[in-house]
Amino acid sequence: MNNFNLSALSPGKNSIIDHVEDFSSPDPIANRLRDLGFVPGETVKVIAFGPFGANPIAVQIGSTRFALRRSEAQRVILHSNS
Repeated sequence: MNNFNLSALSPGKNSIIDHVEDFSSPDPIANRLRDLGFVPGETVKVIAFGPFGANPIAVQIGSTRFALRRSEAQRVILHSNS
């Protein structure tokens, strides 16, 4: 199975979070994403991309919406359907 990161998900599409990847040790950004609810098994949806370099990315988990930088969204790894 090929997983992909949240920044590659198309607007309006849903996917399931596999994990949040640590880019360093410790990674305070990855830890904060987990604290906000970006945890394995949760459904995430991309709402829209920003106008400049697709930054920020508006995403939704449950009824909560977040604006993530592309570098933050790249830490969120999603399940591939294929």
